[in-house]
Amino acid sequence: MERPPNLAAAIDAAAEALVGVLDSATSRHSVSVSPTQLRVLSLIMAHPETNVNRLAELLDVVPSSASRLCDRLEAVGLVRRVADPRDRREVRLIPTAAAETLLRELRDRRHQAVQAVLDRMPNRVQHELLLALVAFSQAAAAMSAPQTATDSTATARTA
Repeated sequence: MERPPNLAAAIDAAAEALVGVLDSATSRHSVSVSPTQLRVLSLIMAHPETNVNRLAELLDVVPSSASRLCDRLEAVGLVRRVADPRDRREVRLIPTAAAETLLRELRDRRHQAVQAVLDRMPNRVQHELLLALVAFSQAAAAMSAPQTATDSTATARTA
């Protein structure tokens, strides 16, 4: 089966529309933090026991910039810095209950906004979209899988 000529452009347009829907849901919330700060909170939630240096790596910024972001989040009560019990020289970034609530509320709003768009689509098309998105995710994951297999083979040979 031949690929439709404008498939990549259609996916790009759909991604832009999705970003618009998600941004709209976020802007309707009384969020007191910037999109960058929301990203920082999400990264801290996704990577438990993160320190400022690791956060800087994840954001691809210098540690001083990551530290300033954390200063602001700490000032509004969304992040705490705590000493690592295994190494008191290390300081971990811990999201507060307020941060968890904020992210949960935003996720719920975003899901509702996406659901509102899906509700405007026929059930058959929703099902086809689900299958296409799963296939897309699997294909994207497979693109990085050969590198992992090669790396593990090389490691096995040297071990």
